[in-house]
Amino acid sequence: MSIATQSTEPGLILALSKGRIFDDTLPLLASAGISVLENPETSRKLILATNDPGVRVLIVRATDVPTYVQYGAADFGVAGKDVLLEHGGEGLYQPVDLNIAACRMSVAVNAGFDYESAVRQGARLRVATKFVNTARQHFASKGVHVDLIKLYGSMELAPLVGLSDAIVDVVSTGNTLRANNLVEVEKIMEISSRLVVNQAALKLKRARLQPIIEAFERASKTQG
Repeated sequence: MSIATQSTEPGLILALSKGRIFDDTLPLLASAGISVLENPETSRKLILATNDPGVRVLIVRATDVPTYVQYGAADFGVAGKDVLLEHGGEGLYQPVDLNIAACRMSVAVNAGFDYESAVRQGARLRVATKFVNTARQHFASKGVHVDLIKLYGSMELAPLVGLSDAIVDVVSTGNTLRANNLVEVEKIMEISSRLVVNQAALKLKRARLQPIIEAFERASKTQG
């Protein structure tokens, strides 16, 4: 029996994105006695059942997880720090850094571009990114003037075709950068994924949510 079945309160909805975050969250769910019954990579369903009839999993885009939780369409979710910084975190309780899906946010440029000289000389840089708020704050803190170009994918292409001088993106292994003759020139921050909880749900469904939060917290300590 899972932790979540130990109450008569309304059921819970967990928002997750497909891929690494979903995969890395499965052991945390298991620590709370919850297992997802279908694989989102092979199922066309966007709402997945679990072994607990009181818990369902909502499959959404990574950037949408905080919004679904904020507005109560999901009671809790897992989102990367990068996504949360762009969202702003309004209306979200963030009790646990889960220490999963670790990566970093970095600045990268064409291998032949002298980034340090450009910054030192006060050049105005064109920077492509989907993390506009984070990039703006980073370069403002360094006193670097930038024109930000918002893209939603294939960030590495921008410097290759002259759309931008640099990109700001999340980097895991760096293999994609190297494959496209780009180099990482500055690390902005380390990134990991956090548990986010709707504040109203935490009050109204605390008896169901709190044991799961505590199970996630215990399990996450073995991930760090």
